Amino acid sequence: MLENYLPVLVFIVLGALFGLGPIIIGFILGPNKPDSEKNSPYECGFEAFEDARMKFDVRFYLVAILFIIFDLEIAFLFPWAIVLDEIGTFGLLAMGVFLTILVVGFIYEWKKGALEWE
Repeated sequence: MLENYLPVLVFIVLGALFGLGPIIIGFILGPNKPDSEKNSPYECGFEAFEDARMKFDVRFYLVAILFIIFDLEIAFLFPWAIVLDEIGTFGLLAMGVFLTILVVGFIYEWKKGALEWE
């Protein structure tokens, strides 16, 4: 009965080695030279270990939402491009409507100044 579980045990051990091995090797062999520049805030604009209830600019949210929108656009464009021969003119028109809606939203965001940083 124990020989039935041997492949499962081997799979778990190999999975742990392949998953944790590179992390442990990188931790051991990687350089660890922290300085003030390396520990400074990066892209977010505020210190990482301050009060969690502080206010920060809403433009960070707008950029994140725009990123998600255009990331989803690409996620829809790849499968559409692969099956374009099969779906024909209807698929072309449907994607045209989809891209038009996205472009109109992007122009609206641009005109409202959501993309301008001061």
